[in-house]
This record gives sequence, structure tokens and C-alpha cells, in this order.
Amino acid sequence: MILTVGNVKGGVGKTTLAINITIAAADSGADVLLIDGDEQGTAMTFTELRQQKTGKTDYTVVSLKGVALRQQVRKLAPKYDMIVIDVGGRDTGSFRAALTVTDILLIPVLPRTFDVWALDQVASLIEEAREINDALQVYSVINSADPVGRDNEEAAKLLSEHQDITHISQTIVRRKAFSNSVAAGVGIFELQPRDRKAEKELTEVLHTFNVYRNDIK
Repeated sequence: MILTVGNVKGGVGKTTLAINITIAAADSGADVLLIDGDEQGTAMTFTELRQQKTGKTDYTVVSLKGVALRQQVRKLAPKYDMIVIDVGGRDTGSFRAALTVTDILLIPVLPRTFDVWALDQVASLIEEAREINDALQVYSVINSADPVGRDNEEAAKLLSEHQDITHISQTIVRRKAFSNSVAAGVGIFELQPRDRKAEKELTEVLHTFNVYRNDIK
């Protein structure tokens, strides 16, 4: 499976999702490749920090951009059980390239009106990509949400109205555990002390793509 996490809107927590999906899949026994297709290189920086702080090398990470991303993914796909691609922040050649080769696009969206509206731009890219990659499956998920308030519900309603984009009902709340885990070079399931609510929310999203944690099935 090739899964891309991306959005044309920055600051939606896509890299945090991408690295947590990668770590969870690797922990379940899969041979996982994480591709950093973002010009900021955050996924690569996190992986270096992870290796320094924990000594873990449980997945492989490479940096690929633009046409090279598309070409190399096609070559590398048979060698791995799963490939996770972190792209976006804006409409880039890397994002467009990823859409032509990925099986699944996961779009994290903040529960704010402007962020939800940005999904229309992503939908246009998806329509173009499907002319080449007609099997592309697309999902949206509300990420970094407030614990309470009507914004989540209103955003979910708008996201559910998008044709050909499946909205995942599980909302991922903005929790300090996520930033703490990134700073420590670990995934949310590895963080001590554990945040059970964060783990449960992410687990529900993982199950959408048949990615399972060994201790949370």
C-alpha cells in the first residue's frame, strides 16, 4: 500500500500524522518506507532525531521531490510492504507527482472555514490525478481539533459533502502529547506517560487503512 498524507494548506499536522502512521505500521511488523516529499524536510529531520534519541531504525526514510518522487516510488514499491509519503503545504510538483502513484490520499483538515474551503483546491488536483491514477482513494480527517465546540461538527458536515472524498468520522484532537512525542523522537504510542485518548483517536484512523498496532487491535 502507498499512502500519501498531504494538503495544499500548511499547518494542518500532516507530518505528525505521516510519521505516526509509519511508526505504527513498522511496529506491526511491516517493512515501511517513509518518503519526505516536503521541501521543509520535517519528516527527515524527525527521523534523524528519532535515531539519535532512541537508536531505533525501524523504518527507512528517503527524501524525494517532483518527478524523481514519481519515478522512484514505482521502482521502490515492490520492495516494501507499505510506503508513506509526506507532501504538501501547498500545490507543488511533489504533491502532484505523489497523487499519480499513491493508492490512498489522506487529507488532514483543521476545523476552520478557510481550511475546509481549501479542500476545493485539493479536489481539483485529485480530479486531474485520476486521469492517470483512476484507482486513487481519498479520505479527509479533522486534525488538531479543539476538544469542545461546534467547529468540529460544522467542519465534518462540510467535509462529508465532498463527492469522491470519504470523510473519516473520527476526529483527532489537538493534544500536547503529539508535540511532546515529536520532540522526544517517538510516536504517540511510544510516549510515556501514555495519552490513551490520543492513542484511541489515531487508532481509529489507522484502522481505516487496515494498519494495526500490536497492542491495540
